[in-house]
Amino acid sequence: MSLLFQMFLVALSFAYFSKALTGSYMKSTITQLERRFDIPSYLIGIIDGSFEIGGEALGYANGSLYNCLYFQHIVICCHRQQKLLIYPHSVSSQKYKYETSVRSSVNSTHNITPCPASPPRMLSVGNHPSTVLNTGCENESNLSMWIYVLLGNILRGIGETPVQPLGISYIDDHAMEDNAAFYIGFVQTISVIGPVFGYLLGSLCAKLYVDIGFVNMEGITITPGDARWVGAWWLGYLIAGLVTLLSAVPLWFMPKSLPVLEGQLSKCSNKETNFIKDSHVVHPKCLAAKDTSFVELAKDFLPALRSLLGNPVYILYLCITIIQFNSLIGMVTYKPKYIEQHYGQSASQANFLMGMINIPAVALGMFSGGLLMKKFKLGIMGAAKFALGTSLLGYFLSLFFFALGCENAKVAGITVSYDGIEKVSIEERSLFVSCNADCLCSETKWDPVCGDNGLTYVSACLAGCRMSRGSGIDMTYEQCSCVAGGNLTASVGQCRHRESCQQVFPYFLALSVITSFIISLGGTPGYMLLIRCIKQELKSLALGFHTLTTRTLAGIPAPIYYGAIIDTACLKWGHKKCGGKGACRIYNTTAYRVAYLGLTLGLRTASFFFCVLGLLMLKRHVKKQKSRTLSNGSTATELQALRKEEISNFDQSPRTSDYDPERETRL
Repeated sequence: MSLLFQMFLVALSFAYFSKALTGSYMKSTITQLERRFDIPSYLIGIIDGSFEIGGEALGYANGSLYNCLYFQHIVICCHRQQKLLIYPHSVSSQKYKYETSVRSSVNSTHNITPCPASPPRMLSVGNHPSTVLNTGCENESNLSMWIYVLLGNILRGIGETPVQPLGISYIDDHAMEDNAAFYIGFVQTISVIGPVFGYLLGSLCAKLYVDIGFVNMEGITITPGDARWVGAWWLGYLIAGLVTLLSAVPLWFMPKSLPVLEGQLSKCSNKETNFIKDSHVVHPKCLAAKDTSFVELAKDFLPALRSLLGNPVYILYLCITIIQFNSLIGMVTYKPKYIEQHYGQSASQANFLMGMINIPAVALGMFSGGLLMKKFKLGIMGAAKFALGTSLLGYFLSLFFFALGCENAKVAGITVSYDGIEKVSIEERSLFVSCNADCLCSETKWDPVCGDNGLTYVSACLAGCRMSRGSGIDMTYEQCSCVAGGNLTASVGQCRHRESCQQVFPYFLALSVITSFIISLGGTPGYMLLIRCIKQELKSLALGFHTLTTRTLAGIPAPIYYGAIIDTACLKWGHKKCGGKGACRIYNTTAYRVAYLGLTLGLRTASFFFCVLGLLMLKRHVKKQKSRTLSNGSTATELQALRKEEISNFDQSPRTSDYDPERETRL
């Protein structure tokens, strides 16, 4: 291996790392963006899926058409999209203003009573909201600023998508055949580290307030565990952009193209045998040495596509991965939010757990799957059965997640009555009762306080509090008429006392790690099944078409309909100043769990029907191939040689080729 090629491998590995870091960081900012721009989950799904929209720019092309200079331009494009992502924060003249009912008087040492007097004629429930909404309404520019984040993510998809397939093709074209798999595995292994750092960066930024350095933090009445807290999401994109820019520097000094070694050309053969179908093909290394025009590629496209879609095994594999990727992408996108809302963890803690526990389990599972293939010398049928077996085992273990649930938080007037004893239904829900009838309160604002009776109230006003002491997160409320059975006091923030939930959470983490590892074991065997069930000359097209369809039919819609279904479990919506629904403040945890887990496992269930059909189809093709070989006069020794060649092909394939850090595959 030449020094120039070594430099290219290092540069490409760095580019893979930065790509994976940015993609995972985007996932970690889902709840932060939702709260900052006051938008529901389905709009967040559109923003997240916009990456795949940009990825549609990847088309049918031969890797030899691209060179190191093109890689450099791609990475520069990735850096520019970071600027667009942080644009809403840099140009917004308005600081983040969260919902609050706290009002300070001119004398900052005293606070106005949280419970302003209400005239008797306005005590009806219907009159409460209209009297206090719309005060100070102003047309804020950040109402549509999320569109810039959407455009930035589309540009990120355009810039990052070609890096992985073109990088692998480039290595395969310029490396010796015996070493190509090792080099590709090395680059992919480096990229596995990216999501770990991405989620850790998300954890760090989520701890910092969004406007840190521009506001007085002593006056902030919310904490990182609050449903209104927004971390410094823009800071992570700035750091990721600098890392991406640095990764482009080595590629800048690379030559336009790398020379093809003589050892590569000597391995060119006029005929190769495919496992399923015999075909007259030209070795990929030989294709790299030729000057193939775009016109010639265009002429071959339709016949090649027709031949590819005529392979029933490939079509069934495509259906399986589309369904499973829908389940995977939707689950991964909203898993940090599920941990936050269901188990009461902060965004910082959820991201930390994803980066330090789940991602390493996935990487270890995929690496172990490759080792098991080599140790037990699994052929194509063995790989298919192994992938199906691990997927089924992980599926059955995932059913236990339904048992690891938490009860709803006790919020007066929303989930329980004001006495905290009876649960309330949607029809019986009411925030106005006799204890707060004398207060002119808004039912739209979410500014929760925790009574000393362990019950959460939507606001200090609705808790009937007459006095307040202190400032910021140390503020306490006194003479709260609705806080019965205690000292009539309340503190800032939602009550966190859910002991049963805290006891269940460690079991959830342990089961999450185990299922992620087991399902990921089948990642590499499943990917190798894709490579070996198609003709050699159709490999590039098959991989590109597989990427295109999974992005279009899974990457784009999954986050959107997952978010829309999650929105149906919302119990209390935030409201914008000028009217309109904002981000959800509290969910029905039972409905959230059933919707989130039910949709994930339901899609996996549907995929298993195609798995069984695909396994039967693959078995029939294997028998036909062996029968064709026997009819041509082959001996048992020749069949054993064919079997060894097949196993050798698996051993020479990269161990982590199926790992896509953007999707955190097989979580």
